[in-house]
Amino acid sequence: MQRPAGSGRVSGMLLDGSPAPAATEGPYDILALLGDRSTLAREPSFHVEEACGHGELAAYRRLRREVFVYEQGLFRGQDLDDRDADPRTLVLVAKDATGTVVGGVRLGPATEGPDLGWWTGGRLVVARRARGLSGIGAALVRAACARAETEGVLRFDATVQGRNEPLFRRLGWRSVRPATVANTPHVLMRWPIRRIAAQAAATKSALGPLLGGLLEPAARGAARDPVGGAPDRASRAVLGGAGFIGDDGAPLPGTDMIAACDAIVPAMVERDPDWAGWCSVLVNVNDLAAMGASPLGLLDALGARDAAHAARVLAGLGRAARAYGVPVLGGHTQLGVPAALSVTALGRTPHPVPGGGGRPGHAVRLTADLGGGWRPGYPGRQWDTTSHRRTDELRAMTGAVQAARPAAAKDVSMAGIAGTLGMLAEASGCRAVLDMAAVPRPRTADMGDWLTCFPGFAMLTADRPGTAPLPAGPATGAECGELTTGEGVGLRWPDGEITEAVASTVTGMGAA
Repeated sequence: MQRPAGSGRVSGMLLDGSPAPAATEGPYDILALLGDRSTLAREPSFHVEEACGHGELAAYRRLRREVFVYEQGLFRGQDLDDRDADPRTLVLVAKDATGTVVGGVRLGPATEGPDLGWWTGGRLVVARRARGLSGIGAALVRAACARAETEGVLRFDATVQGRNEPLFRRLGWRSVRPATVANTPHVLMRWPIRRIAAQAAATKSALGPLLGGLLEPAARGAARDPVGGAPDRASRAVLGGAGFIGDDGAPLPGTDMIAACDAIVPAMVERDPDWAGWCSVLVNVNDLAAMGASPLGLLDALGARDAAHAARVLAGLGRAARAYGVPVLGGHTQLGVPAALSVTALGRTPHPVPGGGGRPGHAVRLTADLGGGWRPGYPGRQWDTTSHRRTDELRAMTGAVQAARPAAAKDVSMAGIAGTLGMLAEASGCRAVLDMAAVPRPRTADMGDWLTCFPGFAMLTADRPGTAPLPAGPATGAECGELTTGEGVGLRWPDGEITEAVASTVTGMGAA
């Protein structure tokens, strides 16, 4: 906090009993006014921020020239390159107490064209007089890592001089391989970004341990009934039955019916009841769609603090049901309780498509509606395409799997595109590799957000390479990866490098 210049003089005594300093007409820090000398003494001698204006950029480049050209002799004349001319390149600078630039680092996209979420950092420099115990270099590296992740980056590399490798390793970077820059030994290093793995773990990793007790009867399904000697068909049907464990819906034994059930996060029901109602229909119809089932009807279970709140939830639910052309058959409503909403959807198909039907060698296809935009209040988390679509457009998208009947299909869930792909691969007993340059993506969404958000409609399928695309109306589809042997999810970049997004299985439920 600072007072504006010219707001009067300060006199008297500070809180610690010492005399107040002579007043000035310029701004001063509230800590000085309070006499908090211990805090002031612990303040760093510099701060890091994004370079602002040509003056700070010029100061950073002068430092680079002094160090890399004159001091180290890495370059002749100047060290500028194409990345300095790229308008997407960001520069972070360290400034001392006087506002003088004493260090800097640059970072930005590694490739021309669309930003795929692969960035590089470089030209880390600290003025000679500011080196030593101040920690400016480490602070700039940490700030660059944080900024890259904020920008949705999923791969962040730096080519580091060999003598600086220990510093980067102490900061958490991993060495990839030796490299040479300006005839000088360097090391390609990578900052481990765990965004996808963390989301998959937070949303899905508990399923295997939690549902283990329900999976056991299914595993015993092949056993003979101890009394009649017949196969125990009731046990075999638990959690979808053979070939459908972990799917978006469950085939009802002895019928062509599919049932799906999804709940909405209670905080969303409380904060955004109309949208929660809409989404309760959206997610359940998409679950049926992933299995190639036509929706027949919905049942809802709603808890709300009062009738007004319940009415807002049901209004959104009703609008969505009409938009998708699916009737609400019944349900249960309770008032005077914490917000809660779940919906069960019933559908029909004689040939359900499993989530675990993929095999090594199958191509992975993402079919997604790229229209719309971020839902207000949920930037980077919920991509809303459905609320403005016509019924025929919604029906075309949700009927696409039924029409194409791929070997495997999964509706993109809370685990995001990459995490859901890991679930499809796990159920198929495979590993998945996602080709980052081929992923269909809205222009206004960065790659990190797009691979981890909840999209309005996005379907992952696996089938033989070259199989016809899903006839999904306004949605966009492309082959963007493949299933291989192994487990987890890898991200393949334009240089051929594959980084790990999910190192192992996602749910722990195993192959279907």
